Amino acid sequence: MNEDILQGSWKQLRGKVKEQWGELTDDDLDKLDGKRDQMVGLLQKQYGYTREEAESQYNDFVSAMDDERVPA
Repeated sequence: MNEDILQGSWKQLRGKVKEQWGELTDDDLDKLDGKRDQMVGLLQKQYGYTREEAESQYNDFVSAMDDERVPA
């Protein structure tokens, strides 16, 4: 899923993001608007991840969302 698709689907994905990272608030998610760099930075701040850990977590999440979109 590229960033344009992620931003376009942000409202639908917010629930999945909150399931994955429950410490993120609605205000946090409003500010992100599906932007990758901001999401990675927020994961670092909220969860104490290194930049690499946050990017890995984010990439795994996006990959899982891609897998869900693939028709069976």
